[in-house]
Amino acid sequence: MTSDPRRREPDPDPGAEEALEPRADEGGSSAQGDKRYYRIGEVSRIAGVKPYVLRYWESEFRFMAPQKSRSKQRLYRRRDIDLILLVKKLLYEQRFTIAGARRKLREMGVGRALEAGTLSVETDHRARYRRIRDELRGIRAML
Repeated sequence: MTSDPRRREPDPDPGAEEALEPRADEGGSSAQGDKRYYRIGEVSRIAGVKPYVLRYWESEFRFMAPQKSRSKQRLYRRRDIDLILLVKKLLYEQRFTIAGARRKLREMGVGRALEAGTLSVETDHRARYRRIRDELRGIRAML
């Protein structure tokens, strides 16, 4: 089966391909494997949001701007994807507004949170209070 050359999209920047690892459909690793850079379509599939949403979030969250290749294609790193997933969690699951999510990320110290790998935003307050109560009971027992 031959491919139709008219349907193939040319790569506008041959140098950008050097920065990318092999794609999963070309015998490379899985979608979230050991790739160094991901293009916006791949990140869109990983995060489950449309590419225009990612571009909009870039305009709203200044710290979320990915690197760009010489041809101005967005090149996302694993850290960028983690941040996108955190923003998605705040906006879609926890129902923050854009301004509220921006404020929450600023309070969390996003850079430090991502470096430390602590991306979780605790939502189950009952479990948190239960854990604190158990710790206090343990301290009281020691006295």
